[in-house]
Amino acid sequence: MRTAPTILHLDMDAFYASAEQAAKPSLRGKAVIVGGLGPRGVVATCSYEARVFGVHSAMPMAQARRLAPNAAYLVPRFGLYREISEQVMGLLRELSPLVEPLSLDEAFVDLEAGQTAWDAESARLTGVKLRGDIRAVTGLTGSVGLAASKMLAKIASEQAKPDGLVLIEPGTERELLAPMSVRTLPGVGPATGDHLRRAGITTVGEIAEAGEDELVRLLGKAHGVALYAMALAHDVRPVVAERDTKSVSVEDTYDVDIHDRVRVRMEVQRLADRCVRRLRGAHLSGRTIVLKVRRYDFSTLTRSETLRGPTDDPAVVREAAARLLESVDTTGGVRLLGVGVSGLADYTQEDLFAQARTAAAAASAEELEHVEQEEAEEAVEEPVPPAERRWHAGHDVRHAEFGHGWVQGSGLGRVTVRFETPGSLPGRVRTFRSDDPLLEGAEPLPLVERRPGDDVGAPAGSPAAGGEG
Repeated sequence: MRTAPTILHLDMDAFYASAEQAAKPSLRGKAVIVGGLGPRGVVATCSYEARVFGVHSAMPMAQARRLAPNAAYLVPRFGLYREISEQVMGLLRELSPLVEPLSLDEAFVDLEAGQTAWDAESARLTGVKLRGDIRAVTGLTGSVGLAASKMLAKIASEQAKPDGLVLIEPGTERELLAPMSVRTLPGVGPATGDHLRRAGITTVGEIAEAGEDELVRLLGKAHGVALYAMALAHDVRPVVAERDTKSVSVEDTYDVDIHDRVRVRMEVQRLADRCVRRLRGAHLSGRTIVLKVRRYDFSTLTRSETLRGPTDDPAVVREAAARLLESVDTTGGVRLLGVGVSGLADYTQEDLFAQARTAAAAASAEELEHVEQEEAEEAVEEPVPPAERRWHAGHDVRHAEFGHGWVQGSGLGRVTVRFETPGSLPGRVRTFRSDDPLLEGAEPLPLVERRPGDDVGAPAGSPAAGGEG
């Protein structure tokens, strides 16, 4: 254990929802819930105003709607969240070379390794400055915990929420932990908590009093020993610089099971292209293509194929994913599809097989397109009207006459847009036909207006991996 609180834990406050409120003036101070809006959707995160109604992350969206029927329900904009995360992680890397991202909105920092803090006072000043820099660069707030160990730093940041800073002085840890619930400790979930409660143990102090032998008897050797050590505030885990990404993948869950084999193939092709875009965005390539299929009965199948060398060629990935799909029976319906690439490398192997492989992929794609066309013609007797344009709630749009805005809702051939920007006053609402030629999708606007020459918080290194919890 350290003798100074030089491990920092940052946790952005209600990250996705706060980003949406910063981008949309009309939602500031109001209940905002971000997640999947379909029948099977879940809450990714929600604003503090929504939490008052009992809404929380991972809750089924249908339940959230019952608890907070008047909240704003938005589809996530992960591109925006990743951009903000890169800015935040850039600020953290200015403090230390040892930054351990846990997700897009959360990370540990070893301030001692960066020589930015060596005692309680310097650690506190560093934390205060970091919070100010994050607000200046992103317009958002983050909570900071400072302690001599990772476990205590995370507990401190939780106590600091929202928009605060808590420092735990070395030597006071056991006194602080003693009255806390056993659920405060990492690894103690509902099942373990209930098991301890039945044994008369409900606080961290009672875990310490029970002793290691009793914990081993109740929970087994590995879990019992680890839990007893944590109750004594013993945590010597180092901050590990961000781990190498082991895979890149994308997946979609469908509101209605897909039964049409042609549609399944088209979805797999689309997912393969999305996966490659993410792969290239991270400057990576990979050798193993993975297909994930969750069927109507919730059974999940995974198929994989390893290529001769790493690739980031979309045609190659599409071809491999299509071959993998042929080995999966989807006649009962498909709930979820995913495509991933593993065996990653930071280069693409150029060899004698590349051109041949790409040519084969193109030929295969052409053949698949021909087969799909024949099957579609056999399945459909009458002409089908063009599919209605889909407008996702919360996503950015631009109208040729009214400018930048975001989708409040859509359906029945109509789309409702509120025209406002991060720096404007709450904007006016207008409704258009969903096929209005003057309306188109748009890229998110910066939450904070940049001044010329302002490079504070510029991304450093590769982006953090993961998603928000």
